[in-house]
Amino acid sequence: MTFHTTRRRLLGAASSLALLGSLMAGAYTSQASPLPPGGALPYNSGPGSTAAAQGGAAAHQHLTTHFWDALELEPQDAWTSLRGDFQWNDVAVNARVQEWIDYYQKSPHNVAEITERARPWLAWITQQVESRGLPGEIALIPFVESSFDPKARSHFGAAGLWQIMPRTGDALGLKRNGAWDGRNDVVASTRAALDYIEMQADQWYEGDLMLSLAAYNAGAGTVNNARRAAQARGLAGDYWDLNLPAETMAYVPKLIAISRIIDNPERYGVTLPDISGSAAFAKVSVTAPISLSKAAALAGVTTSELAELNPGLKSRNVNPRHTRQILVPAESAATLRSALTNINDVQVASADSADTHVVESGETLTRIAMLYSVSPRDLAQWNGIDNPQALQPGQQLTLSGR
Repeated sequence: MTFHTTRRRLLGAASSLALLGSLMAGAYTSQASPLPPGGALPYNSGPGSTAAAQGGAAAHQHLTTHFWDALELEPQDAWTSLRGDFQWNDVAVNARVQEWIDYYQKSPHNVAEITERARPWLAWITQQVESRGLPGEIALIPFVESSFDPKARSHFGAAGLWQIMPRTGDALGLKRNGAWDGRNDVVASTRAALDYIEMQADQWYEGDLMLSLAAYNAGAGTVNNARRAAQARGLAGDYWDLNLPAETMAYVPKLIAISRIIDNPERYGVTLPDISGSAAFAKVSVTAPISLSKAAALAGVTTSELAELNPGLKSRNVNPRHTRQILVPAESAATLRSALTNINDVQVASADSADTHVVESGETLTRIAMLYSVSPRDLAQWNGIDNPQALQPGQQLTLSGR
């Protein structure tokens, strides 16, 4: 049995072909997998560990906001919403699926820990999957890929909840620089990953999502070769017929296994955390640089809370040259809106007089300036630096002209 996508957005044929062409050579790479019994969260362990396919405002400007209105859901928790979107319940629990049900069932506390980590993201991701008419099971790909850690990074360079490789991220329009990595931004990476999965299904596999998930893991070239080999043996060439790398052979079985457990956690001795069915965050647009600590103070939340919601940031500063929005807890939206409405000018990130940076070995003035969204010339002037090449490890730099 195959399962097919119903596209909700039109992608230009030419751009789709160009993107797919740039990704075809991608090889599969090891990534995050759920916690093993009694162990710390690994990113390359467990039987058949998972893989992912290869393939930016002057000072005192205003920060204006508008808030993204999440899709309205019926008043129910995230798990109920997710279960209502499952479409693969009639997939047979074969030996490959049962292996992973047994693996997860042996460590129910690890499943609970990973699903707890999904708290900020699960309802929103489920909404995105549902809005595209995709199976709810796809909302659990971050369980398989990254254990729902948006800062997860594999030793092959895959990053974020969806473990997107650099080349793939570039092709999907996810910006990367010294201050920002769109692969770690949950909103941007989720949309990119779902686009990629749908696009590959439509382009290569007549809408078959399981084959597209295999290609997401191992690369379309690997899957297409395996499919031709299976068909040459007289088989239909669906996912279950293919001889693929071990990690890819386990990919869909893992997804089905964890969805079965979430569909009936009591049966498997798993306790899931209570997670609201409403999105946990709201978007705030940024038109001028601002420090994360300043935004947090205005919102009435801690800087660490904002940092956790904005893992794409590589520093504690937000600059519209890199990202035009930050995420804030949904319940703080009214507070932040009220505060910003009454502010005529917002100090930029570089005006935080208490901010300093300790130079580490190998760092350059340009690199440090990029991290904090300030100009190298200003950074040199504030610190009386005549020779940018003479930075010393341990040297303290002020990040403000004050």
